[in-house]
Amino acid sequence: MARILKFPKGFLWGSSTSAYQVEGGIENCDWAERYPAGQACDHYNRYEQDFDLLKKFNQNAHRFSIEWSRIEPELGKFNQKEIEHYRKVLLALKKRNIKSVVTLWHWTNPLWFMEMGGWANKKSINYFENYTKVIVKELGDLIDFWVILNEPMIYISGYSTGKFPPFQRKNIFKIRKVFNNLIKAHQTAYQAIHTQYPKAKVSISKLTNYFEPARKWCPLEIFLAEIFHYLWNERFLKKIKNHFDYIGLDYYFHDRIVFYPDIQKIEAGMGVKVAFIKNLNEKVSDMGWEIYPEGIYYVLKYLSKFQKPIYILENGLADAKDEKRKDFIKDHLFWIHKAIENGIDIRGYFHWSLMDNYEWGRMGGFGPRFGLIEIDYKTMEREPRPSAYYYAEICKNNSLTIEQ
Repeated sequence: MARILKFPKGFLWGSSTSAYQVEGGIENCDWAERYPAGQACDHYNRYEQDFDLLKKFNQNAHRFSIEWSRIEPELGKFNQKEIEHYRKVLLALKKRNIKSVVTLWHWTNPLWFMEMGGWANKKSINYFENYTKVIVKELGDLIDFWVILNEPMIYISGYSTGKFPPFQRKNIFKIRKVFNNLIKAHQTAYQAIHTQYPKAKVSISKLTNYFEPARKWCPLEIFLAEIFHYLWNERFLKKIKNHFDYIGLDYYFHDRIVFYPDIQKIEAGMGVKVAFIKNLNEKVSDMGWEIYPEGIYYVLKYLSKFQKPIYILENGLADAKDEKRKDFIKDHLFWIHKAIENGIDIRGYFHWSLMDNYEWGRMGGFGPRFGLIEIDYKTMEREPRPSAYYYAEICKNNSLTIEQ
């Protein structure tokens, strides 16, 4: 017996990409020096073909990013040719009746910006505002939804781990500066967009993890889970609470918080070693990330307190053999629908990603396969995976069928 879960009228069904991960030919940004993406998926030249696939698979919305280093390759010098390229991209979506969700900053920065201190420099706020105003003036008439910043907490954490440009580790003073400057950059960009387009729909994409204590009876683990939740999920959103019109959610991670001292290492005089995250990992992706669909329900319940519409802008997995993606989509949408049934205002779902792409950093590259569309990086041939057809039926019917 089948149960059909209907989604609200006008629900947005789409998939997401980012410029550096799919476009190719981006050489004037901070990531390109250490982790070059090269030709990537050649989406810069093949966007019409890729948008035909969006249409074929019944998607009515698409999230992508504009590459800042293309638009402003030198301080104060804006490249009209590149602006016109993105105008053509936006027009190509309009032509296919596909809503655009446009990210202004998806982690990459122009080299000149980084040479001036990057986001640790207070002037970064003005630099980003000027870039935003150019996009508003030149392209704003074609943009349906705005995403100012992509997952800012991941970028900020790079100043602790050294995994992100400028590849610095444990720089507490810069972490604070970058955090504050990104807050102010978002606020000024928000104002710049709304000055020109008062009814614009503007937000960020916020990576929000589901933190829970491993032992519900353990006060210390309960406390630690609350601290992690506040620092990672809540603090940034509360700082910009008057500067977003909807919430863009990226959900990938469930973090089961434990307090687990390594007694053997302590007894060996190696210091106090404590584990804080210990998931059961019954199902994992090709990258070893735990697959935990139920977590998105609790994240959505938390985000509902901000009383804004919610769009899931990223949710996906690395799955080269396409063995788990169908169930991944089905199971996450089941919990999303449950949240809708409970009165949470959710208006869209975007799978990550439309196509295989360059994955960030040392453990990424072109190995992980996140796409509904498989990319042959030698020929650039696009081949839809079986999960793409499954997702297409959901998009077409605006409903999910659950076999019971």
